[in-house]
Amino acid sequence: MERPLIIAEVAQTHDGSLGLAHAFIDAVTTTGADAIKFQTHMAEAESTPGEPFRVPFSFEDKSRFEYWRRMEFTPEQWAGLKAHAEAKSLLFISSPFSIEAADLLTGIGIKRWKVGSGEFRSRHLLAHLAATGKPMIVSTGLSRWDEIEAMAAFLRERGVADLTLLQCTTAYPAPFEKAGLNVLGEMAARTGCAVGLSDHSGTIFPSLAAVTLGASVVEVHVTLSREMFGPDVAASLTTAELRTLVEGVHAIHVMRTHPVDKDEAARAMEPMRTIFSKGAYAARGLAAGTALQPSDLCFKKPCAGLTEAECDALIGRPLARSVERGTALRKEDFES
Repeated sequence: MERPLIIAEVAQTHDGSLGLAHAFIDAVTTTGADAIKFQTHMAEAESTPGEPFRVPFSFEDKSRFEYWRRMEFTPEQWAGLKAHAEAKSLLFISSPFSIEAADLLTGIGIKRWKVGSGEFRSRHLLAHLAATGKPMIVSTGLSRWDEIEAMAAFLRERGVADLTLLQCTTAYPAPFEKAGLNVLGEMAARTGCAVGLSDHSGTIFPSLAAVTLGASVVEVHVTLSREMFGPDVAASLTTAELRTLVEGVHAIHVMRTHPVDKDEAARAMEPMRTIFSKGAYAARGLAAGTALQPSDLCFKKPCAGLTEAECDALIGRPLARSVERGTALRKEDFES
């Protein structure tokens, strides 16, 4: 069982600043996350001036189209971001939102695709990505079961052997009661794909829970500060929180990959069992020939002789020799 992949999603929180995008790479490096993810937008290829804002957050863009255009980087700038991430031992991922963006990312040597929930039904784009033969991670936040099953089949038919589907709740932030952790097992059963969680809660808890349920990928938004500008900040983890999430995911992976045999563990703890278990002691001085009664017993630590359970079978049996008060009782103290 491989350790779950932890993806830190920057999205547009760099707000179009190349320097800030690079700063995110340096910050995420300190958290232990496996991958850093951006989004590659090309306004002319994916949008129109009539595209509405989901939330009117921008102070400088009159339209969503203008916002996407302000988020664009050149191919050389994207190549620089990828080189920086890889120099820091981070897997570089960026979600394309058009075929043109996919071609740009292919040109800089991207190794894995991540498709956001909004592009789940973009069959031309998905077919284009599938044709590259690279592993794919696809969020399902806006899709029905029939669409999810059909898309999994669609991608497999096009040769995608390494396909991971993410449960995702398209809300920013997403409340716990809408996390949909129950979806993970059902999605795996329905599609036969690896599954994971793309979380927008702004906390570490859904991702930790998902890993205990077998998620092979967790994706969370990241911010350098709660006071940063951007529509995703409220649904993001700080780098300190991301560091805690990474530690938790790694710990859960160790626990899940090291099953415990209870009998073997008990045998290994035999010395501790003796110390922590109570044994049978004579509650008073007992003469040889005395038929043992419950009132003759008391139970104390450590278990130096008979256990409580063993004494139950000896009630009524005569003692072979006398014992003093406080003596640990043993089988050889009784007549056979």
